[in-house]
Amino acid sequence: MIKDKILMIYNPTAGNGVFKANLDKVIDIFQREKKLLIPIRANSPEYLDFVFEKTKNMDFSKIIAAGGDGTINIVVNAMIKNGIDLPLAIFPSGTANDFAYYFDIPHDIEGMAQIALKDNYSYVDVGKMNEKYFINVAAMGFIVDVSQKTDPNIKSTLGIISYYLKGMSEVPKLQPIHIKIESEEYSATEKMYFMLVMNGRSAGGFRRVGVNSVINDGLLDVMLVKEMPITELPGLLINFMQGNHTKNKNVVYFKTKKVRLETDHPIGTDIDGEKGSDFPLEIECIPRRLKINTLRNDMEGSNW
Repeated sequence: MIKDKILMIYNPTAGNGVFKANLDKVIDIFQREKKLLIPIRANSPEYLDFVFEKTKNMDFSKIIAAGGDGTINIVVNAMIKNGIDLPLAIFPSGTANDFAYYFDIPHDIEGMAQIALKDNYSYVDVGKMNEKYFINVAAMGFIVDVSQKTDPNIKSTLGIISYYLKGMSEVPKLQPIHIKIESEEYSATEKMYFMLVMNGRSAGGFRRVGVNSVINDGLLDVMLVKEMPITELPGLLINFMQGNHTKNKNVVYFKTKKVRLETDHPIGTDIDGEKGSDFPLEIECIPRRLKINTLRNDMEGSNW
């Protein structure tokens, strides 16, 4: 009976409410396969703590997170906090869906459901920023300001293009930030515009940000964009789109298991689109922490 019970946590507002409109269809698909699907509305992290506290005494085979990267982040943080080690299936229905992109998870309801109904899995790493966890990316600096200043209503309507439009409007306000970096691979004090710490490959719809990233190698990919003349930013943007930005003279790039970051500036941080921790930051990789439903069974992750 355990294999027949699945807990689904969905964000009703993700992707302009598209998933919510198809909720009955999803339930029907699982019922036709003789599965008991229990949908839970993702209201708040506190409510998920309550759900997982109750889940400990129930026999679920897996959990489904339906929403964008922020929804997955909230579910994963609640799972780890409450000691839930069940496999996690992803229904990408948010704005960018960067984490799902790594595994080529389809965006149609039937395609998502067919993956979740099978028992093909891969173990993946999880990043940790102080006491918070992330599955795809941790960011700080200018890029966080753009994300947090983008109107949620515009984001739902325009999708990832809203980030680009907001980013262009904020460029004239760019100010470099002094930041101290300490890791085994690289230590220095830099003047930066922003920094990304990648576990996955895609961020904000840019599909090749973590071009060298491997999601189960026990390492995080760190990219720091240094202060530069504004006239060089368009070239850097093109580099990011082409996936060769790690070779740009204005980018510091390295892989690491752990990095410490310090600054005296009031900098916002972001993990998977959700608010991150305050400085100073201890960011580390927790190897193979999650078991993810994927297209094919690959427990070693060698093909990803």
